[in-house]
Parts: sequence; structure tokens; C-alpha cells
Amino acid sequence: MQTAGLDVCSFSAGEPDFDTPPHIRAAAVRALEEGKTRYGPAAGIPALREAIAHKLRQENGLTYSPEQVMVSNGGKQTLYNLMMVLLDPGDEVIIPAPYWVSYPEMVALTGATSVILPTTEAQGFKITPAQLQAAITPATKLLVLNSPSNPTGSVYTPAELAALGEVIEPHNFYVISDEIYEKLVYDGATHVSLGSLSPHLLERTLVSSGFAKAYAMTGWRIGYLAGSRSIIQAATNLQSHSTSNICTFAQYGALAALVSPESPSAIEAMRKVFEERRRVMVEGLAGIPGLTCATPMGAFYAFPNIQATGLKSLEFCSRLLHDHQVAAVPGLAFGADDYIRLSYATDLDTIQKGLYRLEKFVQSL
Repeated sequence: MQTAGLDVCSFSAGEPDFDTPPHIRAAAVRALEEGKTRYGPAAGIPALREAIAHKLRQENGLTYSPEQVMVSNGGKQTLYNLMMVLLDPGDEVIIPAPYWVSYPEMVALTGATSVILPTTEAQGFKITPAQLQAAITPATKLLVLNSPSNPTGSVYTPAELAALGEVIEPHNFYVISDEIYEKLVYDGATHVSLGSLSPHLLERTLVSSGFAKAYAMTGWRIGYLAGSRSIIQAATNLQSHSTSNICTFAQYGALAALVSPESPSAIEAMRKVFEERRRVMVEGLAGIPGLTCATPMGAFYAFPNIQATGLKSLEFCSRLLHDHQVAAVPGLAFGADDYIRLSYATDLDTIQKGLYRLEKFVQSL
């Protein structure tokens, strides 16, 4: 539609609309000029693995050694590698819904079974300890936690994570904590890593994260997995026979992202812009009769409820796009057909214009 010259307000992007900060780009350019263009270790260059381990110790309270870290082609590959080496047919994976679209698909590829735990707007799109307890069976092998969340923007509080931890403690299944949005939180919300709460939880938790969201490095494709030494080794072996090492010179950009004193201010500048856009998006949605929207505490998505319109998400998004030129993502993709996902990783003019068109569309129903 855009190619045909139509003015489409797109709220579909799952990536920052900022350029990668200059000091990170410069580090990759230097690496190129210095000839860092050859094969490297399948698990990532040692300096980057060390920097990631240091970051996890200092910022997240997770005592991982560099040997417990694997660098991969984005956070998606870390999750895929983990599930491929951990899961077998007959295993069960607990996934709270709404969920990121690829979680159940990855589980399906292993032959394991997804156990979906639905959450509601009223509970902040977060599972309760009672829900988790009821879902655990002898076949449970993995729990997927994503905080801050894509698509809802929900963030588990330290107390909520501790309560879930009490349920998890007596068991021996693993938890994958997807923390890719950890630096994008608002209104005083704090990100806490589940593994920092106790030695047993640390032993059973794996962390998936990366550089895409906080550093505006989506196209660089650099993520990392940290956790049990044996699982990291198995995931690295798998990676060595599939994609092998990550783009060598790009890893030096990621290294600069972690160690450069310029990074915190660059992240905070982007976070503040997202926070203002979030305010405009949430206030605008609140003014549209027929829609409700929980205030997202992290990431850069709003997840409004469209149930009162009488439409399910796929038809709603299709008609919104073709009749009013606003692109949104159907909640069906995230296991929540009465919702749509709107990304505010776009400029304020687009947000305001798109909200106006969205209101006109809802009024026409």
C-alpha cells in the first residue's frame, strides 16, 4: 500500500525507529578496518562473552562465568537453540498468554507440547502462583517468562516474581527468562531477573537477551543465552553445526554497547522518547469509546481490548488497514483474539494521526 503511494500509519513494528548509537557503529567500522572479518568461536568472541557475564553479575545479580554464555544470531536463535537441546516429545512447556508469537512454534518444532496459561487485563497479563501451580505436571520441562512482555508491555514486580519463585523452587523444571526489553521500563518499574532470587532458581533459570531493543540494533542480529554450563555447551554444539559463529565484526559493536561509557545515556535518551510516546498512545486509546487498554509498564507496545467492537482481531486489523490505512498486529498471533498490538516505536505525528483514524474506524462499526 505504501509502495502504491498510500499514507499508512504503521503500528506494527517490533523494533526501535532509532539509528544504532554512533559509538557502537564506530566500533564495528574499526573492527572491519582492523581485519576482524574471519571465522570466530561458535559461542562468540571471548571478550564479548566476558562482558556479558560481567553485565549479568553487575546489573542482574546473576553469577555466570563467560563459559556459561553463548552469543547467537539474535534472541530468537538463543530461544530456538535452547528448546532444541532441552525438549523432547512428551515434554510440556508452560507459556503464559498473551505470548510472543514464536514461543509455541519453537516448542512444536521439538515435538514437545505447549501448555498455555491465559491471563487477563484485570490481572495485568501476568500469571498467578496458583495458575502456575495448577499447570505443573511430571512432564513439565520448561516455563517461559517474558518480562517486560511482548505484546502486552507487562512487567512482573519483584514481589510477583518472588511468589512465582516459591512455586518453582520445589521442582526441577527449567525457566527461560526472556529479558530482551529489560532496559525499557516506565513509571518507576524495576526489572528483576528470576535467577537472582535464590541459588536453586539461578541453577534452573536460563536468560535470553540481546542488543536489539535497548541499543536499536535489531538488524545486527546479536543475542545471548546464559545459564547451565551443560545446556550452554549443548546449545553451542548445535549452533556450531547450524549457523556457526555470529558476524565477527558486529560482535565488536556489541562489545562497545556493553563497555562504552556512552551507552547508558544513549539508552536513557531513547527510553525517555518511548515513555512520552507511550503517554500519548495510552491517553489516546483511553479516549476511544469501545476500547480499553492496560497501561504498559515496559517495552514499546500497547495491547488494547477490542471485544466491545464485536470484531475479532484479524478482521479488525484487516478492515482498519484497508479502510483507514492503519497497520496493527492481530492479537490472535499472540493467543489473544480480543486484542490488537500497537507499537509506539514510531514518531508522535504518526501516533496521533493513527489514533485519530483508529477512533474514526471504531465509530463506524
